[in-house]
Amino acid sequence: MLWVLFLLVAWGAAAVSCVRLCLVTAGAALRSSDAPGAPGAPGTPLPRDLSLYETAFLAGGPHRVADLALVSMHLRRRLLLAHTGWATVVDPVGRDEVERTVIRAIGPEGQSRIAPIRAAAAAADTVRGLADRLVAAGLAVPHGTRTTLESATRGVRGAAVLVVVLAAVTALMPGQDTGDAGPVAAWFGLPLVLTLGCLAIAHAESRPYSPWASPPGQRWLDSLPAPAHGADREMLAAVAVRGVAAVRDPRLRAALLGGRPARLPGRSPGVES
Repeated sequence: MLWVLFLLVAWGAAAVSCVRLCLVTAGAALRSSDAPGAPGAPGTPLPRDLSLYETAFLAGGPHRVADLALVSMHLRRRLLLAHTGWATVVDPVGRDEVERTVIRAIGPEGQSRIAPIRAAAAAADTVRGLADRLVAAGLAVPHGTRTTLESATRGVRGAAVLVVVLAAVTALMPGQDTGDAGPVAAWFGLPLVLTLGCLAIAHAESRPYSPWASPPGQRWLDSLPAPAHGADREMLAAVAVRGVAAVRDPRLRAALLGGRPARLPGRSPGVES
């Protein structure tokens, strides 16, 4: 009857991880709604319009901000992005602090690979300050809340794997009565269904939304009109909301992706790594 002990462990891991994910999710939603300066109920106007950089952060986080700056500088001939994955400075004077951050990340030689530029710009104090302002306004999810949610989700995934492992060990355990294999598998199937169902619900709830935006921030993103095609401004708006996959030039898109898969979300953006 050792399998009963394994079953209790499986149930315990599944129950604890799922309850934790539910509590963390509910707590995050409550903190977002109670955040100082947060816009109120749906339909409440925002205190001001957001810049493209702020929109990009809400839609895709700090790396989206870096991507937006790179595309903007390339379109305005301040930076040359080659499809080989290299960036070359054309105009060393940035128009704003984010552009100056990108130029500093390139270095004094005026040329560098795009991937480290993107990483350095995303981690810069300028982007962190932008994030802090959005959090203070109640539009962005605080870093600690986001990492706690990610940790809770990983815990449920780990519990699902543990259930499968314990079920396999039970099935392969010497001396196990093969006639009991069906009922034993069914008992282990229950905590597995619990964990997978919890993950499915969490995925369905978060799939259309950005993990960087709070509920008021997500309402802001949902209120944006679909970016039109044509002028550079519309191109930049599309990149801010949808990411690098919105870039129509295949050579520019290849330069920015640098081997990363293009992810084009549906109506609302997701995180681009």
